[in-house]
Amino acid sequence: MPKTVDGFSKLNKLEKIQWLVSAFFNNDEKVTKVLMQYWNTNKVLQDLHDDFIENTISNFYLPYAIAPNFIINGKEYAIPMTIEESSVVAAASLVAKFWSTRGGFKARVISTTKIGQVHFMYEGDKESLKNYFASKKEDLLKVTKEITKNMRKRGGGILNIELRNKTAELENYYQLHVTFNTVDSMGANFINTCLEAIAGEFKKDTTTSFVQDIDIVMSILSNYVPECLVRAEVSCNVEDLYAENSEVLAQKFVQAIQIANAEPHRAVTHNKGIMNGVDAVVIATGNDFRAIEAGVHAYASKTGTYKSLTNATIENGIFKFWIEIPLALGTVGGLTKLHPLSKFSLELLENPSAKELMEIIAVAGLAQNFAALRALTTTGIQKGHMKMHLTNIIKQLGASEEDKAFLIDYFEHKTVTHNAVVEAYERLMQDK
Repeated sequence: MPKTVDGFSKLNKLEKIQWLVSAFFNNDEKVTKVLMQYWNTNKVLQDLHDDFIENTISNFYLPYAIAPNFIINGKEYAIPMTIEESSVVAAASLVAKFWSTRGGFKARVISTTKIGQVHFMYEGDKESLKNYFASKKEDLLKVTKEITKNMRKRGGGILNIELRNKTAELENYYQLHVTFNTVDSMGANFINTCLEAIAGEFKKDTTTSFVQDIDIVMSILSNYVPECLVRAEVSCNVEDLYAENSEVLAQKFVQAIQIANAEPHRAVTHNKGIMNGVDAVVIATGNDFRAIEAGVHAYASKTGTYKSLTNATIENGIFKFWIEIPLALGTVGGLTKLHPLSKFSLELLENPSAKELMEIIAVAGLAQNFAALRALTTTGIQKGHMKMHLTNIIKQLGASEEDKAFLIDYFEHKTVTHNAVVEAYERLMQDK
C-alpha cells in the first residue's frame, strides 16, 4: 500500500488509524489497540482534545504531579508540574521543603514588555523614511485603536512604535519595532493582529511616491522578550546550607555556577536543568513551552556567549542564589481555560495574574537548579536520579509487584545502572 495519501484530513479518526496501520504497520491490530486505548471515554473531553490540533489519532499522556511546600513571597503554594523525567518533581519538592524553613523564596517581576516587529526592505533615502515615519506614527497607533480597545481597558496595549535602521546587519533592512503590554494574556494573536494593521497603514499613503519603495516582508511577534523579566532568589546563612562542611560546599556551589558562566558546554546542561522546572509548570498551566525555551536560551546568550541563567554569591557569611529569566506567560486565553487540567492548575495556584505566574515559574526553575547543583557538588547527580529511574527500568522488564519490591530493596545501598538491574532481575527469575 502506498505511504502517501490524498484527503487525509477529511477522514474520521478511525479511518486515519486504519490507513496508518495498513500503510506503515502491515495491518497489525495491536497498533490500533494501542492508539485507541488512549482515547478518552468521555466523548465531550475527547472531542475537546481532538480540536486542539489537526489530524489527531490518539492522545499522548504525560504525568501530572504536584510539588508541595513552596513558600513564595510569604504565600504557600503546591505547584503543578507536567513532565516525564524521573526525579524532577521529587527534587523540586525536597528543595521547596528545605527553603520553607529558611525564609522561602522571594520573587519580583522586573518588567513585562513584549515585542513585535514589522520587517521591511527600503532602498531609498534614509532621512525621507525617517521623516515619513515621524509623520505617520500617530496614524499607526490610531489604526490599532479598535483592536487594542479591550486590552487598554485592562491596562495594556501598545507602548511604543520605533523605526529601526538595521542596514548595518542586512542591506536595505529596516523594521518597525513595537512594544506591548498584554497584561494577563500571552498576547500572540493580539500582537500579530496589531502588527498587520500597522504594516497596512504604513504603506497606505498614496500621496507620497517614495512609499512605493517600501517592501514589507513580514509582520510577526518576537519570542525574544528580554524586557519581560522576572527575578527569584533565596538566601540564608552559609552554615544553614549543609549539615557539615558548609563553607567548603557552599564555595563549590558558587564555583559550579562560575564554571557554567565560563564554559558553554556546561552552561547548556546547567540551563536545561532549570528548564526542567520551568517547562513542567509552563505545560501544566497551558502556556507555550517552545516560545519560553526559545526566549530563555536567547537571553542566556545576550552577552555573545551562552551563560548560566542563575548566579550565586557568598558575602559576609550569607549565601545568596538567584535567577533572572524572561517569561512571556498568560493566565487567560489559549489553553488556559480550554484544557481542564490547565484550568485546574491555575485554580490550584489560586488564579494568579500573569505577573504572579512569572514569579511562580521562575521559582520552580531556581529550585530545580538548586537541587541539581547541590547534588553535583556533593553526592553526584546519578545517585538520586538513578534511584528514581529504578522503577522505570523495573517496569520495562515486566516485573511483578513482588519482584519490584525485592529489587527496590536490593538496590537500596547499591549503584543503579540499567545493566545491573537487568542482571539482578534475571538472577531473581533463575532462583525462582
